[in-house]
Amino acid sequence: MLIPSAARRRCIAVAAVLGWVGLTVQMYLILGTRWEIGASLLGGLVSFFSFFTVLSNTLVAVVLTCELTPRESAARRWFLQPSVSSGIAVSIVVVALAYSLLLRHLWHPEGWQLLADELLHDIMPLLFLIYWWCCVPKGTLRWRHIGWWVIYPLVYFAYVLLRGHVLSAYPYPFIDVGALGYPQVFLNAGGILAGFVAIAVLVVGLDRWRKPSR
Repeated sequence: MLIPSAARRRCIAVAAVLGWVGLTVQMYLILGTRWEIGASLLGGLVSFFSFFTVLSNTLVAVVLTCELTPRESAARRWFLQPSVSSGIAVSIVVVALAYSLLLRHLWHPEGWQLLADELLHDIMPLLFLIYWWCCVPKGTLRWRHIGWWVIYPLVYFAYVLLRGHVLSAYPYPFIDVGALGYPQVFLNAGGILAGFVAIAVLVVGLDRWRKPSR
């Protein structure tokens, strides 16, 4: 059983704060832009939570916060299950890799947007991967967990396609049906899903490798 030390708890606390700061800054930027042009703030919230990056970073921040919360609850127990935390680790690694390989070269953010981008796409994935490696109990994952983990990106993909069909707006250029067409979008999504599965296999393999000896 892993017993967090005071130093470990401080590191987790810093990571949790950084996670919430990144999300807050990104929300402020989106809502601020919509306020300036007189667009709906509710629509801004919907747009904010339509990014896989935001959803995955929210899950990361929730897990880290649950780790620090002494009060027991069903939600806390669920998020701190190794199978749940590990699935979130897979998702946030996909966020980092997809951004670096597919999106980073498309724009050059500055100021607060640069801060939010660095936190959400680089710093938080790295910190959560360290948290998973050092703090999440190992030896409980099974290959069948991968099947449960892929439900998240599949449901997300179905949602953004439906939203894009209704609003003609897509959160990422590589799933923009209007610009690319459905065949190319499904091909792109299939490649990302294959990467997701590959990372999931690696996570399960590492978990089994680090399984405590009896």
